[in-house]
This record gives sequence, C-alpha cells and structure tokens, in this order.
Amino acid sequence: MKDFATIRRLVVKVGTSTLAYETGLINIRHIEALVKVLSDLKNAGLQVVLVSSGAIGVGAGKLGLGGRPREMRAKQAAAAVGQCELMYLYDKLFSAYNHTVAQVLLTGDVVADEHRRANVVNTFECLLEWGAIPIVNENDTVSVEEIKIGDNDTLSAQVAQLVGADLLVLMSDIDGLYSDDPRRNPEARLVPQVTRVDKALLDTARGAGSLGTGGMLTKLKAARQVMAQGIDMVIVNGCDPQNLYAVLEGKPIGTRFISGGD
Repeated sequence: MKDFATIRRLVVKVGTSTLAYETGLINIRHIEALVKVLSDLKNAGLQVVLVSSGAIGVGAGKLGLGGRPREMRAKQAAAAVGQCELMYLYDKLFSAYNHTVAQVLLTGDVVADEHRRANVVNTFECLLEWGAIPIVNENDTVSVEEIKIGDNDTLSAQVAQLVGADLLVLMSDIDGLYSDDPRRNPEARLVPQVTRVDKALLDTARGAGSLGTGGMLTKLKAARQVMAQGIDMVIVNGCDPQNLYAVLEGKPIGTRFISGGD
C-alpha cells in the first residue's frame, strides 16, 4: 500500500447512500464533512478527483417524487435536476475553502473511442494542472443502454485509469469487503487486504445499494480493473469522511486492494 508521502493523485468515489437520505434529499452533514476533508487533502498537496453518485436520487428528492423513478425517461429527467443541485452544492461548499470545481460528465462511447478518450485525458490533465477539482458523473440525462457505463464503481475505476491515479478510494455504506453479507450474517469477517480478485472472490459478492446501482460485485470488478493497471484501491465506510485520513496514513481501516499481487 502506498503511504501518504507517495500519493499525489487521488480519486475518491462517493456513493448515493453517503450523499443523500433515503428520501433522496441531501445529507447536508455528510456532504459538508466530505468537502472539508477533500479540501484539506488538496491543501496538503494532493490532486483530487471526485466521482460523485446521487444525481438521480437527489433529483427525485428535489422534485418530491417520493422515491427513485423506474422509467428511463423519468430517471434521465431526474438526473438533469439532480446534477444541477449537486454541482451547486459542491461549488458553494468548495468555494468556502478557496477551491474551484469542474463538472465532467462521461458516457461509455467517449471512454471507448481512442480519439475522444485522449481528449478526456487532456481535459483532466489541464484541470488538475490548474488546481481545479474535477467532479465526475455519468451523463445520465443522455445515456442509453448502448453508451451507458452502468454504475459509478465502474466509472470511478475508468476515471482512475484515465487520470493515472495513485489510489482509488470507494466510500460506501459498508466498512469494506466481508467474508459474507454482514447485514445477514453476524459472523461475517472484514477482509483487511486483497492482492488478487479472482472468480472465487467475485462469487462471494452479495447485495446492492438502496438508492444506487452498485453493490460489492461492482466494487470487486472495479478493483480488478485498477489493480491490473498498478493502481491500489480501498473500500471504506463513507459515513465519516475523515476515514480518508486513516486510509492515507496507512491505518487498518476498510479493505485494501494491493496491486502487483500474484
């Protein structure tokens, strides 16, 4: 695991369950705490990229829909509203710490095409050189099945590769990878470190987020992607954004996926 002194480029993915209540309305305490920690890490010299879920759920809450919509056109319309709300909040909160944010919305076809992918890489590099904090989400308003990335665990793995990150941190509603589903099995044990994501490990994945689209399976697949490119990953509970400090200081928290294992 890389220590705090060697990490220079950090990608953090935050899930819907961390950003919003079950109603879809913003969890103000959590998002304010997250922005404060990321701003502090930025002040310490790290380049930070934030992959933020929540556009559909937040949009549904803002519109008073009473839950996440199921119809595709409704999801896309809710995302259009929610993305505005999220970026307004991020801009306002990061500005209080004198940091500038930039919105980057991606689709699968952009990442897959060599020329367009190169343009995305150049844009990220320029933003980071300028000291901005890119805030990334899938472009849910226009995404259809043919161009959809699918979930933000996968998106964050792709972003980590695009920017050449030293570390990817997935902030979830669970402490890390367990030997079984801890919500159903009180004997489930937290797995502190993984050096290889194989089929047997993938088969242990269970469950999915309440408002989001990802579960442990998507996180393990994200880990496999980034580890193949020499990028470490950590799954950590997002209920307390200060857990990021513990991760970067090498403290025993969450599950660490170490690249370069056999």
